[in-house]
Amino acid sequence: MTQPAVDPPHAQIAVIGGSGFAAMEGLHDVAVWEASTPFGPASAPITVGTLHEHRVAFLPRHGEGHTLLPQEVPYRANVWALKSMGVQGILAVSAVGSLQEEIVPGEMVVPDQIIDRTRHDRPTTFFGRGIVAHVGFADPFCADLSGRLLTASAETAATRVHAGGTYIAMEGPLFSTRAESQMYRSWGGAIIGMTAVPEAKLAREAEIAYAMLATATDYDVWHTSEADVSVEVILERLQQNVLSAKGIVGALIRDLPLDWTSTARGALQYAIVTEAARIPAQVREDLAPIIGDYV
Repeated sequence: MTQPAVDPPHAQIAVIGGSGFAAMEGLHDVAVWEASTPFGPASAPITVGTLHEHRVAFLPRHGEGHTLLPQEVPYRANVWALKSMGVQGILAVSAVGSLQEEIVPGEMVVPDQIIDRTRHDRPTTFFGRGIVAHVGFADPFCADLSGRLLTASAETAATRVHAGGTYIAMEGPLFSTRAESQMYRSWGGAIIGMTAVPEAKLAREAEIAYAMLATATDYDVWHTSEADVSVEVILERLQQNVLSAKGIVGALIRDLPLDWTSTARGALQYAIVTEAARIPAQVREDLAPIIGDYV
């Protein structure tokens, strides 16, 4: 039976579901929390339940019924809410386009790098308003969680899962032009999507480990012998792979140590450069789940 939660329920790991990954089955002792944050409400009520002895949070990135554009996702609210729940790691499940011949539509990728091509009207930081921090982001994805995704995929996936690759974060909601798609390929991009930024950046600022399981649904528009990307094709391929994605995530959670903690801990230790006495009281209060260990 599902119970509404007034206070933030605890969770060790969070799954953020993208297009096609709208629910997390197998949870028991379930509670639902409608998070209210200094950055507004989260994308949707957060479901928390037990899976393989772990408390797991599930959040549909684009809202219930997929109502939010990539630019409209309240990324700061989502990550702030998960941080306030004690979440140590985020497993992001996302639909992407393939920029390389060897990543065949229908296959999956666990990326290890990002090139940010989004615009600056997406808030990419919790900081500002009187507090300055510069957080390291050289390796945007958690190597430990990424490795665990690959191990789990070797056991459960019905399709090939590629290790590593650069995620091109584009603005959207329109897909690429052919010239853009060819340019991203020339940069060495492996896959292209619309949501890893600012999600990964905010997770790092919140000291939450972040890894992604990306489903390639198409060849974007660069491939001369394949049909151009379309929503119809994307949804068809997502439905083919959603069970594989859920199996991989479930196997990772099953094998995750109960005392596992974030590999991003300490990211803020030397990053805040503003004198503590000069941080506005309201900002200090708003960011307490994130900066409370340091200020």
